Amino acid sequence: MTPDQAAFLLTIFLPAIKKESQTTLRVLAAVPLDKGDYRPHKDSRSALELAWHLASADIWFLDGFLSGEFEMEDDNMPADISSAKDIMECYQDMFPSKLEEVSKLPPDFWATPLPFFGIFNNPAVLYLQFMLSHSIHHRGQLCAYLRPMGAKVPNIYGGSFDEPMGPDCQA
Repeated sequence: MTPDQAAFLLTIFLPAIKKESQTTLRVLAAVPLDKGDYRPHKDSRSALELAWHLASADIWFLDGFLSGEFEMEDDNMPADISSAKDIMECYQDMFPSKLEEVSKLPPDFWATPLPFFGIFNNPAVLYLQFMLSHSIHHRGQLCAYLRPMGAKVPNIYGGSFDEPMGPDCQA
């Protein structure tokens, strides 16, 4: 991949990531504060664990771009996180500034292959799409938890039963 090709892909992926982050915030905000321990099955993550994974993985990807490597240290939820509101606030505090830093990385960086756990060695720009897919996947899982927890499902790519399509639709 050439730097020019990577730069073109950045014009697609970075705005999409910024837009999707706002949707992620709406989903995190919809998780009831008193239902963090909800899980649809004994083998499923709790709502709080899933919310943490969703938010922290987005930040982890950005950190990986900034450091030039994807390393998994400790992905456990910090002890001071006790609600989806805490997770949402952490995401709001960290994600925008890290995305801004990432957006300043040069096209040469984005065209350079970056190892990913010994599984992939793709040009860095392609991991932005992987980041999007990962986030969308886990956000969808978390949305499936919302109604059984007694919460409203926000619009995502159009209206939902709880937030119908209309002039104020944020999709």
